[in-house]
Amino acid sequence: MDLLQLRYFQKIARLNHLTQAAQELHITQPSLSQTISKLEKDLGVPLFDRQGRQIRLNKYGEAFLEKVEPALKLLEEGQREVKDMAGLERGTISIDTTFLPLFSDTMNMFRSKFPDVHFRISQVSTMEKRERLLEAGEIDFSISCNPIKRSGIYNMPILTEEIVLTVPITHRFANRQSIKLSEVANEPFIHFKKGHSFREDTDEICRKAGFAPNIICETDDSKTIIELVRKEIGVAFWLESLLEKENPFHYLRILEPVCRRTYQLTWSEKHYLSVAARTFRDFLIKQFT
Repeated sequence: MDLLQLRYFQKIARLNHLTQAAQELHITQPSLSQTISKLEKDLGVPLFDRQGRQIRLNKYGEAFLEKVEPALKLLEEGQREVKDMAGLERGTISIDTTFLPLFSDTMNMFRSKFPDVHFRISQVSTMEKRERLLEAGEIDFSISCNPIKRSGIYNMPILTEEIVLTVPITHRFANRQSIKLSEVANEPFIHFKKGHSFREDTDEICRKAGFAPNIICETDDSKTIIELVRKEIGVAFWLESLLEKENPFHYLRILEPVCRRTYQLTWSEKHYLSVAARTFRDFLIKQFT
């Protein structure tokens, strides 16, 4: 049994397709089949059920995969650590965040000091997916508004900003600078779809104000929200950091309840962080705290 066999086994197990696995591994299908056959011979059991072109893990394969994946992950982390120690790694930092505009300037400042460092950004849609990426060591950091409360996961608050209310420039409140949220309880709202973290935060704020928002339009796109407010379809929550010098709407500060978001920098203490990742973490914390 060797490392190549394990990597080939993992690829087939993920794809359930020999031809596709061979293409992604850049080898021929017969070579891949021979490698897996040798692995099965070494183990003394078949790892896959084969039906024509279909190939799927059997009970032996599923049990073996549970051990192979963390073993390969540990080997990858060991390789990163040794390269770090030898000063060979140019540095790649992987981050999952849906708040990239807030932190893009900081990333640029960091790269001006460390030009050989590269960033890999993902934007998963749910907290569950983000937790899985951290637990698996597939990302170095998560930046979100919801701390992950699990053993071995560390959350560092780095930035708090205000949530404001946007209204059309012709709205009856457009001559005001602030408002109590209860005053707009009967207004039509435009918002992100359920499941979006900003929607969940503001739904909770509305509950504290004593009402459920009358959401007449839901979308995945922030630009659509602003366009619909501009067209006088309704009002919407917005973030202070996204306000510009010239906005196509009027915005009001919310006096009560408190309307703020705190961003958390989150990482797993179970996985190795490269020198580049640790340096960026310290740089980010220093910039915002």
